[in-house]
Amino acid sequence: MDHQAKGTRQGRAALKADEAKVDLIAVVVAVNDSEPCLLTIGNADTLPSGPYALEHRSLQSGLRGWVEQQTGHPLGYIEQLYTFADRDRIGAERQERAISISYLALTRKEQATGSANCGWRSWYEYFPWEDHRSGTPVVLDILRPRLIEWAEGASDATTRRERRQRAAIAFGFDDRNWNEELTLQRYELLYESALIEEAGGGRDVAPAAVSGKAMIADHRRILATGIARLRSKIKYRPVVFELMRPSFTLLQLQRTVEALAGRLINKPNFRRLVEQQELVEETGETSLETGGRPAKLYRFRHAVLDDRAVAGTKLPLARA
Repeated sequence: MDHQAKGTRQGRAALKADEAKVDLIAVVVAVNDSEPCLLTIGNADTLPSGPYALEHRSLQSGLRGWVEQQTGHPLGYIEQLYTFADRDRIGAERQERAISISYLALTRKEQATGSANCGWRSWYEYFPWEDHRSGTPVVLDILRPRLIEWAEGASDATTRRERRQRAAIAFGFDDRNWNEELTLQRYELLYESALIEEAGGGRDVAPAAVSGKAMIADHRRILATGIARLRSKIKYRPVVFELMRPSFTLLQLQRTVEALAGRLINKPNFRRLVEQQELVEETGETSLETGGRPAKLYRFRHAVLDDRAVAGTKLPLARA
């Protein structure tokens, strides 16, 4: 990327450095005790980020530098997520154009060296409607009627019908099934209907226990994009192993996938799928952490990446 902010897939327009502020921002994810965790700074309302500078060797080196400086956490696996460049994404009061090039980073929580300015929070604190592992979240009993009210409040029949359909698809009502990959669409609908704090809806905003913890600017939108990407990707690429310890039980692997998807998985189908794809191999050791009889320990079979294209850890979800 040069001083005109070219070289990103979404930011191809020629924008001079003095016309736009370019930030690098990281969605850093780990899974700890079957809970998907997000690395934040400040009041747990900010993603690690910093400006891209000419002295940075590359976008990725700049991102890694900012994250390690702000959190003390070195990054391993990262991939570019999206480039956010909407004119009003930071706030109408700002005159400069703000562009954020975001990345998804997968790590293990115990790798962090620690920093007083950072912390790990469950991503379900920001999106409480996304966790369906214990059944349908009660917050949806509040959000769904509010969304229907918003849809019916449109001035014309076409808009009312279109809003109702979008809400039904995203939030799984009107005989629609819940789709765990629509995290971003759900957040954007709640923003559009002014049910979350970032939208500035005033007294119409749902309580934080329902609408989730707010973040600065559009950081929660960026987080939603990262969650949607990861939920989709674990179905066709073995990226989940970036979040696992070097050795693990099959139950720990299943719980990690369930934590990310926010859905339960059919245990026999999951194990059959992992074995058929030859994703793991036995270490010859066992674990007593399960509390019952010793469970076999496995490790990711890295050779599978060289052997063939990998289907990934597909999710045979347990449907009600």
